[in-house]
Amino acid sequence: MPGQVDLHIHSNKSSDGDFSPFHICRMAEEHGLRAISITDHDTVAAYPEALRFGEEMDVEVIPGIELTTLFDKREFHVLLPFVNWKSKILADLISRASKGRIIEAKGRVRKLRELGFDIKWKEVAKMSKSALPLGVTIAKLLLNKAEKTKIPSLEKYFSEENRPFAPYRFYEDYFVEGKPAWVPKQNLDLLEALRSAPRIEAVPVLAHPGAYFQRTSKEDLMILKENGLEGIEVYTSYHDPSQTELYSKIAKELDLVATAGSDFHGRIKPHIPFGFIKEGEYTMVEELRRRR
Repeated sequence: MPGQVDLHIHSNKSSDGDFSPFHICRMAEEHGLRAISITDHDTVAAYPEALRFGEEMDVEVIPGIELTTLFDKREFHVLLPFVNWKSKILADLISRASKGRIIEAKGRVRKLRELGFDIKWKEVAKMSKSALPLGVTIAKLLLNKAEKTKIPSLEKYFSEENRPFAPYRFYEDYFVEGKPAWVPKQNLDLLEALRSAPRIEAVPVLAHPGAYFQRTSKEDLMILKENGLEGIEVYTSYHDPSQTELYSKIAKELDLVATAGSDFHGRIKPHIPFGFIKEGEYTMVEELRRRR
């Protein structure tokens, strides 16, 4: 039975997501998707309610998470479809990831304050609610305040060209390595996450390998494959046609499952509407399931 899938979607359980699990399942139903995976950043808080709503709307919801990890001094995001979201081993990984995220976020706020920006940790924590405060979340909070006070150094983010992508433009200008508010990453080790995957019943898939912060080479993927990687996200909003072609070829050469995921968030990524990726096929789900 054919059917379109999207294996990389964020809910409002991530601090940078807008839509509840209910609304995501409803949109999946309206778009005729057969299967989706809600893969929030370092949390499985969307479950079990996402599973219940999926059943009600006849959309298969595959439990997932997007873990933020480090490999070769670079940040890599690994998706874990079919994860046992109740696993104590997963809970430990999430706890460690969360502590690292908090240290990183507090460091960013401290650096921004040293640069003279009006931002406080309590504001960031309040805006993030129970979710982890990501860099774009901090940027969004600061820019919302700055727009009212007309800070000259931030005016460029409110231009017609930059406004839709302002939090990401700010992130690139301040939070990446070498920029004024950069702090060392505190993420989990990618190889450890890959080796842990079988113990939490997950099939590890590398998200957006061509993303600017990952720059994943074939050599990288060979090492990751040896350590348990089973798939790579070939069809994604991060890739241009040449990158899609490259990673599709590598997936075949290394016997990795080529998957599709939009990385939908909502307003913070206005260039990625729901259902953006059309290449997702249910055969991807079947192949991942065979590799559990």
